[in-house]
Amino acid sequence: MQLRVLFIGDIVGKAGRTVFFSQLPALRVKWNYDLLIVNAENSAHGKGITSKIYDELVAAGVDCVTLGNHAFSKDNIYSFIDQAHRLVRPANMLPAGIGQPALIIPWQNHRIGVYNIYGNIFMDQADGDPYTAMDHLLEQYPSDIRIVDIHAEATSEKYLFMNRFKDRVQMIVGTHTHIQTADEQINGCCAFICDVGMTGPYKSILGRDTDEVIRHVIEHEPTRYTISDNEAMLCGVVTDIDIDAGRAVSIQRIQIRPVDC
Repeated sequence: MQLRVLFIGDIVGKAGRTVFFSQLPALRVKWNYDLLIVNAENSAHGKGITSKIYDELVAAGVDCVTLGNHAFSKDNIYSFIDQAHRLVRPANMLPAGIGQPALIIPWQNHRIGVYNIYGNIFMDQADGDPYTAMDHLLEQYPSDIRIVDIHAEATSEKYLFMNRFKDRVQMIVGTHTHIQTADEQINGCCAFICDVGMTGPYKSILGRDTDEVIRHVIEHEPTRYTISDNEAMLCGVVTDIDIDAGRAVSIQRIQIRPVDC
């Protein structure tokens, strides 16, 4: 028996949400996935998530929503995170003790675990290392098939994490950098990609308005965190997991760019 997982990378702002919802019917037909996971930590104006956006994702059929360093950027999250049962936040990130770091999803008499982990290198708000945190999550949230979103900056840290857990988990996807890497692979029993990429404005700087970033960095002008209003691309991966063998058998990148790009 095989489980097919579709993971969609960092949804950024309105443009990212628009392309995700518009492409979802075609993705469902083409890939015929069993489980849909999205990272939505940038889905509300480029920073954070709101209850309205979370509800829209769940209504669209998303099985699990993962987060990252902007998880608590919108104050609204404190009012709904404990009732958002399909939402997970990084285990080893401050503030601690709010929300859940893992979700166990029943599927065909099996337990599918989705775990959210946070890198330490070049990352603020870290609360302990990702390796110890993952060990604790596997003990606290036992499952048959284990899927990890590691929200981290450094490629070396993501590769170290993958090699540490490649025989204990079936899928590890990196998020945070917004740039899709071309290193998808099966290592041990695990499907891995260093960064799944961004679902957000294609002509931008990691989703942000290009001119604004230039003014801020080069000309030292105080600016807002403005998301580009250009058309968005969609990035993700599809992984097939052999449930009986407890191992991933394939991983494939998805990148859908705007028509004129």
